[in-house]
Amino acid sequence: MRAAFLLGVLVTLAATAAAVFVYFAGGFAPVATGAAPMPFEETLATRALHARIKREMPKAVPIDASEANHLAGAHLYLEHCAVCHGLPSKTVTAIARGEFPKPPQFFHGNGVTDDPPGETYWKIANGIRLTGMPGFDNSLTQTQIWQMSLLLANADKLPASVTALLAGQPQARPGN
Repeated sequence: MRAAFLLGVLVTLAATAAAVFVYFAGGFAPVATGAAPMPFEETLATRALHARIKREMPKAVPIDASEANHLAGAHLYLEHCAVCHGLPSKTVTAIARGEFPKPPQFFHGNGVTDDPPGETYWKIANGIRLTGMPGFDNSLTQTQIWQMSLLLANADKLPASVTALLAGQPQARPGN
């Protein structure tokens, strides 16, 4: 009787694995950005992401939230992030509308002002798989990543000079 039960469990596991394989290999899984998500896709991905970030994100911010750092972060944001994550008083770009999942618009609503800067740092440095969010740890310095993290953490209370830059009123870059 015990052997029959174990055989039943093994057959069930094998059949489940085969069904999952056929689902993906047969092209039944949604892969287009306009398709509905798979069952539990968002829940599982979100839980995995938050658990990893909680475990690995930096707890202390090594630079100050100064106007100079906000301006430097704004220049970097304009160059690397704005096309997907938007700007104050601007409409969502065609690129952002075509992505799945939709990228958060950081200057509309809360953005990430309610997240610890270390969480935003982790996301910028490491990226997020299967979302279109690249990791910048191999292309930007830690200071640059912190500057963007502080910009986004303080997006609701930026100095006028930073707000003007993000609104399209160019200014001299700090140190130039």
